[in-house]
Amino acid sequence: MPYRVTFVCTGNICRSPMAEWVLRHHVDEEGLDVEVDSSGTGGWHVGHAADSRTIAALRRAGYRSAHTARQFEVDWFDRYDLILALDEGHLRALRSMAPGEEARGRIRLLREFDPDAGADLDVPDPYYGGRADFDRALEMVEAAMPGLLDEIRAELKAA
Repeated sequence: MPYRVTFVCTGNICRSPMAEWVLRHHVDEEGLDVEVDSSGTGGWHVGHAADSRTIAALRRAGYRSAHTARQFEVDWFDRYDLILALDEGHLRALRSMAPGEEARGRIRLLREFDPDAGADLDVPDPYYGGRADFDRALEMVEAAMPGLLDEIRAELKAA
């Protein structure tokens, strides 16, 4: 069975699809048996494409993107090996939804995997910003990828 990772942000149109496509790129490049997707804590944008500024930031950095927003559902906790929140608010929301300790143990912040992140582990929401805010969010996502990939490789090896 593949290792399953999901990213969760607010509306699933900016940060989480960005992280999804960056990780997809890396696992595809390495040929890792990993399924990657994303969703939001809220349903405001369900059915919509990713924000055009997210798509533009991904394309400028050489990543693909194809996305339809969806909302995280409680019964999905059993689907994933790793659930990655993009900020503390998402982390709290997911932990409050989790059906038990085992599920809560699979929830982490993405920037926990960036050794240079410091104390602030949030990827700020670029939605009300401009191009620079989306590019900065992408930089933060990319900085966490080496550590995240190390974690995934270790989990795959242990399975």
